[in-house]
Amino acid sequence: MSKSASALPELLAIMAKLRDPQNGCPWDLKQDFKSIVPHTLEEAYEVADCIERGDFTELKTELGDLLFQVIFYAQLAAEQKLFDFEDVISALNDKLVRRHPHVFASNSKLSEQQVAQQWQAIKAQERATKNSGNPPALWQDIPANLPGLSKAKKIQQRVAGLGFDWPSYHGALEKVAEEVDEVKEALAVDPYSAHSAEEIGDLLFATVNVARHIKRDPEQLLRNANDKFSARFEKVQAYLHAHGQSLDTATLEEMDAAWDEIKKQP
Repeated sequence: MSKSASALPELLAIMAKLRDPQNGCPWDLKQDFKSIVPHTLEEAYEVADCIERGDFTELKTELGDLLFQVIFYAQLAAEQKLFDFEDVISALNDKLVRRHPHVFASNSKLSEQQVAQQWQAIKAQERATKNSGNPPALWQDIPANLPGLSKAKKIQQRVAGLGFDWPSYHGALEKVAEEVDEVKEALAVDPYSAHSAEEIGDLLFATVNVARHIKRDPEQLLRNANDKFSARFEKVQAYLHAHGQSLDTATLEEMDAAWDEIKKQP
C-alpha cells in the first residue's frame, strides 16, 4: 500500500477520534458546521499567502490544514447521516468529468475561450436541472458571503456567458471613466449621502470588470496593492527616521515628500 493510500484512512480515523463523545477533544466536540466556517476561510487565505510569498515548504502544511476543514465537515455530516467523505470524493469526481467533456468524452481540442464558454453552458444546465423546470436562478450558486470583489467578478462572468458583456476591455475602461464622473457629481452635492456611497460602489464594480477583461483576479490585484502600499509606507517610516523624524511628528507635507523620494527608488 502506498504512503498516500494509507495516510487517508489514518486521517479519517484521527478525525473520528477527535469527535469521539467519550474520549475526543473538547474543542472539536463542541464545533458544528457554522462554527468551523471562519477557520475554513482563514485556512484558505493562509494557503493563498504561502503561494504569494513563494513559501512552498510551508504550503504543504497549510494545504493540510485546509484539507482538515473538509475532513471535519465530512465527519459532522457522517454523524448526522447526511453524507460521508467518500460521498464528497464521488461527487467531485462526477463533477470534474461532467464539466470536462472535451477531455473525458469527446477528447476534442478546444481553445481557452471555447472551454470557458462550454463551462458556463454546463453550469447553466446544472442550475436549470436544480430548478426542476422553473427559470434558473442566475445567482443561486454564487456564495452570498464571497468577498465583494470576487462576487462582482462571478456576477460579471455569469452575465458575460449570456452575451451581456463589452467586446473588449476598452468598453469596460470607458465605463470606469463614466463612473468616476458620476462619483464626482455625487460628492459635489453631498459626499456623505447614500447616493455618493452608491456611486462609489458602482465605480468599484466597473473596475472589477476591467480586471476581468484582462484576465486578472480583482481580489488578488487588491491584495497586491495592499502589500505594495504597506511596503512603501514602511520605507517612508524608515526614511523619516533616518532624517531624524517620525510618523508621529512629521507633517503631511513631510510624509508626502518622503513618499515621493521612495517612489523614485528602483
